Amino acid sequence: MNLAMLHAPDGGARAMPADLASLDAWFDRRLEEKIAERDAARTKSLAIIATKGTMDMAYPPFILASTAAALGWNASIFFTFYGLELLKKDLSIKVSPLGNPAMPMKLPFGPEWLQQTNLPVPNFVAGNLPGFEGFATAMMEQTVKAKGIASIKELRDICIESGVRLLACQMTVDLFSHRQDEFIPEIAEWIGATSYLAEAQKADVCLFV
Repeated sequence: MNLAMLHAPDGGARAMPADLASLDAWFDRRLEEKIAERDAARTKSLAIIATKGTMDMAYPPFILASTAAALGWNASIFFTFYGLELLKKDLSIKVSPLGNPAMPMKLPFGPEWLQQTNLPVPNFVAGNLPGFEGFATAMMEQTVKAKGIASIKELRDICIESGVRLLACQMTVDLFSHRQDEFIPEIAEWIGATSYLAEAQKADVCLFV
């Protein structure tokens, strides 16, 4: 059987491999090319599950989602349990040094050598010294401002303007007796875990923060 020429759908002839082995290889290449074309044309997506309501843990979901949106991806964040604090109109979030021994404590002021020095803070100090959480929060806020990094509210606004879908966990709202009017109006949906998992399953990247 001569497979050197096959008719194309438009009635013309197209050069094809003359033996079966070469034909298989040709079809494999064409399949890979078509898959690559499809992947290049498809919009990538990012799904983030945000569970923490502290200042230090608020940055990752908003930074990652806003970056994905800037790259042209479809991005969404599902806020559940304490992560719902990040969607409140009145943002009152703090740094929690307790149980976070890897957190570097650096002063945002003073000589350069001092600012570059990690200050080890034992858990018994972080947990028992009155006002230490407020102190750590103030230090973080000053450091963020000094480095020119956006605040949590600014990052949240960037996400909203960039089209990131902000989703609230309805079960958590019911669990903690929240009211929907406590939260920003830009929340896209109030849904449960089942609904979001169906969306996250289809995402190119899914992260749990």
